[in-house]
Amino acid sequence: MEALFGDISLIGMGIICVLVFVAGYVDAIAGGGGLISLPAYMIAGLPTHAAIATNKLGSAMGTTVATIQYARQGFIRPLFALPCVACGVIGSTIGSNLVLLVNDFALRVLMLVILPVTAFYVFRLKNFGATTPEPLAPRQTILLSSAIALAVGVYDGFYGPGTGTFLMLLLTGAAHLGLGSAAGITKAINLTTNVTALVVFLLNGQVWIGVGLVAGCFSIAGNYLGARTFTKKGGAIARPVIIVVLCVFFVKVVYDFAIGA
Repeated sequence: MEALFGDISLIGMGIICVLVFVAGYVDAIAGGGGLISLPAYMIAGLPTHAAIATNKLGSAMGTTVATIQYARQGFIRPLFALPCVACGVIGSTIGSNLVLLVNDFALRVLMLVILPVTAFYVFRLKNFGATTPEPLAPRQTILLSSAIALAVGVYDGFYGPGTGTFLMLLLTGAAHLGLGSAAGITKAINLTTNVTALVVFLLNGQVWIGVGLVAGCFSIAGNYLGARTFTKKGGAIARPVIIVVLCVFFVKVVYDFAIGA
C-alpha cells in the first residue's frame, strides 16, 4: 500500500481530489489545470518529483476524456494532429528526463519574464475566440504547430503547469488556428505529452500510483464538465479563465522563487 499511496493522510487525499476536480474543469476550457492540481499534491505532502510525476497520471486520465469530447465535436483533424503529436512525444521525453536531473530554479526565473508578457498579450485580445484569424498556408500551419508542440512538450515534461494555456495562445496567435481547432489540437498534444512524461516517471519509480488513479477519477469528471462548457460557451469563458490562470501562475512562481531564494 505504501508503494501506491505513500504516507498520505485522508485529509491530504481529500484536498487532492477536490482541487484536481476543479483543475480538470479549468484545464478542459482553457488549459492550465496543472496550476491547481500540482500544488494540491504538494500541499498533501508529496515530495516535489513525486508530485510532478503523480500529477501526470491524474492529468492524463482527465485529458483523455476531454480529448475524446473535442474529437467528437470535430475539433481534431487526425492528419493535422499527427505531426504535432509526434513532436510532442519528442519534447516531453526530453523534458521529463531533464527534470530528474536539473534543478527548476532557471525555469522559475524564466517564468518571471514570460508570464507577465503572456498575460498582457491575452488582456489585449479583446475579441479572443470571437473572430477567426486569417489562416496560414497548410504547410506553414503544420510546421508552426509542430514546432510549438515540440517546445511546449519539453516544458510539459519538465514541469507542466500552464501547458494547455501556452498551447492555446501559441496555436491561435502564431499558427492562426481558430479557437475550436486550437482547443482540439491542444488536447491532443497535451494528452501525448502527459502520457510520454508519465511513462518516463513510471520507469523511474516516481509515481504514487494509488494516489494518481484516485485523483484521476476526479480529473475525468472535471474535464468532462469543462469540455461540455467549452463547446457551449467557447471563447467567452476561455479568455477570462486564461487571464486568471496566468495571474495565479505568476503569483505562484514569485512565491516559489522567494522561498527558494
